[in-house]
Amino acid sequence: MLSFFRSALLLALINASQATSQTPAPSPSPAPTFDVASVKPNKSGGMGVRIMFQPGGRFTADNITLKFLIRLAYDVQEFQISGGPPWINSDRYDVEAKAGGPPEGDMRTMTEEQRQADLARRRQMIQALLKDRFQLTLHKESKDAPIYALVVAKNGPKMKELPPAPPPSADDPKDAPDKPDPKHMGRGGMRMGRGELTGSGVKLSFLAEALSNPLGRTVSDKTGLKGDYDFELKWTPDESQGPGFKGAGDAPPPADANGPSIFTAIQEQLGLKLESQKGPVDLLVIDHAEKASEN
Repeated sequence: MLSFFRSALLLALINASQATSQTPAPSPSPAPTFDVASVKPNKSGGMGVRIMFQPGGRFTADNITLKFLIRLAYDVQEFQISGGPPWINSDRYDVEAKAGGPPEGDMRTMTEEQRQADLARRRQMIQALLKDRFQLTLHKESKDAPIYALVVAKNGPKMKELPPAPPPSADDPKDAPDKPDPKHMGRGGMRMGRGELTGSGVKLSFLAEALSNPLGRTVSDKTGLKGDYDFELKWTPDESQGPGFKGAGDAPPPADANGPSIFTAIQEQLGLKLESQKGPVDLLVIDHAEKASEN
């Protein structure tokens, strides 16, 4: 049987070699990029951050660090990024970028696969922007490490599940405003500060991602719940936990010193729990980065 597979593999390689010599291989599709992009240092001294993906391929980020841009571009948590100069955590930038081509579809009417494909495309565009403007180069590593599995607790979830989102009507605005109210949080939005996390119509996979940073460990959604949920989570951070959604807004009031731990709060307030497991953790190692000049 083994010799059969080896013969089949050899034959496949020969056929592939002959096909290559006879017909040129098709050129790979170029990675998507922004047509126009502006990156400017932000000297305001404020801590609030605004991040927006808008219809028409627009991306806006105000007062954001390079490390946070890397998190957006590669869909990782802060603890998954290592290396790089110290300024990637402190220097802040304003980014305005726009892609060409036909308008993107309405995410409210997309299937889950279409949404994931759209998010992957957006991330590729930010990756290209970082490579061009910050001369960013990095490589990926993977290692086995402790992780948490987010599962349903014994008495079931305590969050409010929302009904499916209605399709957009003809009266809905086609384009989002350039300067929305930063305090408004629509369906699918989350706010996170030290010791608090609020979600509006959020998938639990996004909750798991958000919990990864304060816990300093990958959290994997294994609840099996597929709906959209409203929730409010409050806990007392300890020194071993990360700072939360760092740089994503003004600092909230200190957490209640007599409040529950994050583990207790998740179980009591959400009806979920965290279980320690071990699994592969992907890491990004920064090889080189340069400060973006004003343009």
